[in-house]
Amino acid sequence: MSDVTFRLAHLGEDAAIKAFINEHFDMRLPLVNRPEFYHYYYAGRGGVPQFAVAEQDGRYLSAAGYVLANTSANPDVWVSVWVAVKGHNGVGLELMNALPGLTHARVLACNNIRAATCAMYRFLGWKAERMSHYYRLADLPAYSLASPGPKTILPVMGARVLKRVASAADLIPLGMPKTNHTPRKDMWYMMRRYFHFPHFHYDVWAAMNYGRADAYVVTRLVTAQDTGSAAVLRLVDYIGPDELLPQLGRAIDNILQESGAEYIDCYNAGISEEIWRAAGFVEREPGDGVVIPNYLTPPLLENTEYYYFTNEPEHFVIFRADGDQDRPNLPPDA
Repeated sequence: MSDVTFRLAHLGEDAAIKAFINEHFDMRLPLVNRPEFYHYYYAGRGGVPQFAVAEQDGRYLSAAGYVLANTSANPDVWVSVWVAVKGHNGVGLELMNALPGLTHARVLACNNIRAATCAMYRFLGWKAERMSHYYRLADLPAYSLASPGPKTILPVMGARVLKRVASAADLIPLGMPKTNHTPRKDMWYMMRRYFHFPHFHYDVWAAMNYGRADAYVVTRLVTAQDTGSAAVLRLVDYIGPDELLPQLGRAIDNILQESGAEYIDCYNAGISEEIWRAAGFVEREPGDGVVIPNYLTPPLLENTEYYYFTNEPEHFVIFRADGDQDRPNLPPDA
C-alpha cells in the first residue's frame, strides 16, 4: 500500500468529490448538492474545485473544501466542508494540517465548528474558541423574540455617519479600509460576498472620509414577515479599525431604529468586549438568562453558540458572515 498523498483537487474532479462527500458525510449537505451553493463556494477561478484531498492508491480518504477571503498569491482561507472515511480521521486531521501549505494560505480558519472538536484543533497548536454574541435592543415596551431580562440599553456616541453603498460598482471607488484584521478581505471578496450572494440581500454601509471608506459595516434585515412576529437586524461583518467602531455607535443605532427591528445582534471574536460596549452593544454570556434568538425562520426561541478555529490568532477577527456561514437553511437538493 502506497503512502497517502495530500494535494489540491484537479480540474474536472467535482463529480468524484461530491460523490465522496455524499457517501461519507453523515447528511446530505446543501453546500455540496445545491448547484448555486456549490458553484458559489467551491467553483474556483478557472473552474478548478476549491478542495484538497488525501488520496491513497487512487482512493480518497479525506476531502476539505475551502473559501477564499482574497485573491492574493497567499490568500487567507476559511475551511468549509471536511470529510474523512470512517476509521481515517487521523488522515483527515493531517489533511487539515497540510491545507495552509497546499493553498499557500497565511491564515487558515473555520467558522462554526463543533464544540467537541475544539480539542482536536488545539492539538495542532491552533486556537479554537467560542464566538462572543453581542446585541443591542430597540427601546420597546415588550419583545416578541428576545428575552433580555432586565432591559439594558447602553448609551451610544460618535458623530461619524454611515452611508449605504447602493451597488458593487459604487463600492469600487471607495476602496478598502486600513485594518490589521485577518483574514484580509479585498474588493473582490466584498463585491462577491455582499452583492452577488445567492438568496440573501445585504446592506453595506460606509464610514466616509474625503471620498474613501474608513470602515464598512454590513447588515442583513430579517423582516417581520420572515419571522412571523418582529424584524431582527444582523450585523454580519465589520471591516475597519477597532477604535472607529465606537464612533459609529449612534449611526448603527439609527439604522436599528429605521429598520423597525426589535434588536440588532452580532457574533464576533477578535474585537474586545470594551469596544463593543463603547459602540452600544451588550454581550450575551452563557447562563446569564438572556435569550437572543439566532434561528429566525421559523423562530427558535433559544440561544445558539458558535465555535471557530484559526491557525494564526494574532489580529484574527471573525464574524457571522465569514466562511460558509450566514446562508439560508434550504433543503439539500434544489
